[in-house]
Formats: sequence, C-alpha cells, structure tokens
Amino acid sequence: MVPVPLILVELGGVVFCLGLLARLANRVGMSPIPLYLLGGLAFGVGGIVKLEGMHEFAHLSGEIGVILLLLMLGLEYTAAELFRGLRQSWQAGVLDLVLNFLPGATMAFFLGWGTVGALVLGGVTYISSSGIAAKIIADMGAFGNRETPVVLSLLVFEDMAMAVYLPLLTATLAGASFLGGLTAVGVALAVMTLVFVVALRHGRHVSLAVHSENSEVFLLTVLGAAVLVAGLASALQISAAVGAFMLGIAISGATARNATRILEPLRDLFAAIFFVAFGLNIDPSSIPPVLGWAVLLSIVTAASKMVTGFWATKRMGIALPGRLRAGATLIARGEFSVVIAGLAVSSGAVPDKLAALATAYVLIMAAVGPLAGRSIEFFLRFVPENKSVRTEG
Repeated sequence: MVPVPLILVELGGVVFCLGLLARLANRVGMSPIPLYLLGGLAFGVGGIVKLEGMHEFAHLSGEIGVILLLLMLGLEYTAAELFRGLRQSWQAGVLDLVLNFLPGATMAFFLGWGTVGALVLGGVTYISSSGIAAKIIADMGAFGNRETPVVLSLLVFEDMAMAVYLPLLTATLAGASFLGGLTAVGVALAVMTLVFVVALRHGRHVSLAVHSENSEVFLLTVLGAAVLVAGLASALQISAAVGAFMLGIAISGATARNATRILEPLRDLFAAIFFVAFGLNIDPSSIPPVLGWAVLLSIVTAASKMVTGFWATKRMGIALPGRLRAGATLIARGEFSVVIAGLAVSSGAVPDKLAALATAYVLIMAAVGPLAGRSIEFFLRFVPENKSVRTEG
C-alpha cells in the first residue's frame, strides 16, 4: 500500500503542475487539454517518472470530472432550446454524423480492430469539443455573427447524439448482445423523454429543489444530486455522463446560472485530473507507431468538419467568411473524445494501439482547432468584402 504522505506529495505536485500548464496554455492562446494529456503521459506507464500513488485517486477524480463536464454542459441548455436547435439543425447534424463518424470507423476496420473498435474510433472522430469551440467563438468575438447560432445548433445535435451513443457504447464494451445494446438505447431514450417532459413542465420545481441562497448548501446539493443521478444512470447501463447531462437540462433559469458559477472551479479541477488520468494509462512509446495514422485521420476529419460548417451555414444564406469561421470552429476535438476513449480503455475491450491513436489524434486536433480559428481570421483580413461589416458573415 502506498503511504499517504507520498500520495499527498504526488497529488500536490500534479495539481501544481496543472496550474503551470494552464497558465502556459493561456499565454499561447490554446486549449490546455493537449498539455494535460502530455502531463499524464509523462507521469504514467512508461513515462519519465511513474507516480505510484496517484492512480486510484486519479481514476475516481476522473469519473467526477466527466460527471461535472456533462452536468455543466446540460446547464447551458433548456429543454426548449434543445428542441429548437434540433429542429433547425437536424439535416446538417446528420451530415456531420456521416462525414465525421465514418473516417474513424473506416480506419478502425482497416487496422483490424473490428466492430467495437469502429464504434469507439468513429465516436472519437465525430464529436467536436464544445468547450474549445466556445473559446474560439469568444476569442474571435463572433458571438454576434450570423454563423454562430448554426455552430451552436450543430453542437447541440452532437450532444444529443452522444446521449444515444454513450449507452450503446457502454453496453457494447460490457459485452452485451445487439439486443442488449438496443435495450440500453431504448432505456436511454425513455429517460431522455421523461427528463424533457419534466424539464418543460416542471423545470421550475426541479430548480427549486436544489436551489439555496447559501452557497455551501447549494454546492453540496447540486454536486450530490449530480453524482447520485450519474450513479443511478450507470446502474441502468445508460452512462453516468448522460445522467449528469440530463440533470443539467432539468435545472434552468437563475438556478442554472448560479450552479454554473459555483461549479466551474470544481469542473476545471476534476476535468484537468481526468485528462491526466487518461494519459497515465497510455504508454508514450505506443504513440509513435500510430502517429502517421493519427495525422492522416486529423487531416481528413479537419476537412470533413470544414465541409459540415460550410454546408450548414450556406443553407442559411451566410456569406463565405461566416462559412469558413463555422467550419474552423468545429474542427477541435477534446473532452468528449477523451471520455469515449477512456471508457474503451477502462473496459479492456479495445487494443492498446487504439487508445494510443485516440490520444495522438486528440492531442493534434485540440491544438489545431484554435490555430485554425486564428488562421481563418488572419486570412479574412485580406478578403475585401469582409472588411466592412464583421457580423454579416
């Protein structure tokens, strides 16, 4: 058994280093996710220094990090906004799913990883990073642009697709039959429908049940409810992440805004540990053999996201600058892709090479996404028709 003082020293050192990495990421204007993953690689299996006491704590903290990530994602939406976004974006959402799931699934089949590997890698390449996308929009000052609602609608569609995908993936990784997978999806859809009905008709009562003017009581109530719901969802084979997301949707109004404000520091802490925990389980020496495949997959799926954003905004009559900005905003992959890869790794149902490929892919795409956004903005400075009015694009 690892001595407690050693665990505390390792934990303190890791959290302190995470702070330094986050500061460096802010300085250079990029997402800290790639740096967190690199930190995990450096101190995990085959890394520079192996941390003996961090693994158990990191695993549980990583689970809480996923719950908080999905809870706060749900807090950003109301049930009405989700329905409206799905109505507006379902065609572009289907195109997004086809164009960006197929490259990962095809490569998994090509590399001999079978149906399970295809399901995992397809999910990794499909889902954009909502967190990085929001940062890109803020950095570009694009909240008032015409393409931004289209981008947000696509992100909503992806989030809802994940609510169906994750239970299916969880059941598949657990070795359930095809019928068992369909049952898991059916239960998830039934729960989602129930949550939507409750949120639309009784969202105010749900918010009142968790709300408190005392910040300590509010924090404990919301966090406890999120972990409890996630645990119950996991017991039903729905996915803890989806359970937390559904709870977030059911909380609305001022309660949702206050919950976001109070939970944000906790989310950032546990999410950072989650990325480190994922990296701890990957041997850095396993990445170079799959790096070429990761680069190829990055090029293909960056182009497919550009096509998605371009087509979705063109349908809305948005000009070329807005189409390019939309595509660039969608390129980054991050937290969801790591969640999917993490589920696969912990199950032991996929080859180690798939985990290494997913890690390399996320490292590349999380770094390329913000760079693509900045590059598009630089390019648009030289487009004459974009110099007059920024929000017309």
